[in-house]
Amino acid sequence: MKLDATVRDRRAVVVIDLWGDLTASGADALLGAYETAAAGPAPTILLNCRKMRYMNSQGIALVVEVLKRARRDDRRLIACGMAPHFAEIFAITRLSDYITLYEDERTALTAAKNDARP
Repeated sequence: MKLDATVRDRRAVVVIDLWGDLTASGADALLGAYETAAAGPAPTILLNCRKMRYMNSQGIALVVEVLKRARRDDRRLIACGMAPHFAEIFAITRLSDYITLYEDERTALTAAKNDARP
């Protein structure tokens, strides 16, 4: 299943909803969604992975690329809704040292708003 990514503006946070499989074939969808999200003023970008079905090593490389771009753009990247095995991959690869993981979107939005820059 190919990756679809949509962008929603939640004021202090821009949400990128991911559906499907995060593999190399999803590069255009994910990177395009990031560029759309980064075009606005929100300091935080949330990857909502609730409907993500699969992720391989190339998908992890794409997340690293998004993290690199977010850091370059002085944005905070967070994620939510990850299946336990994806969260474990983030822990093993140490991505969770750089991308805070939240159980659900509501929790992530609340945390991001509480941590918003002045």
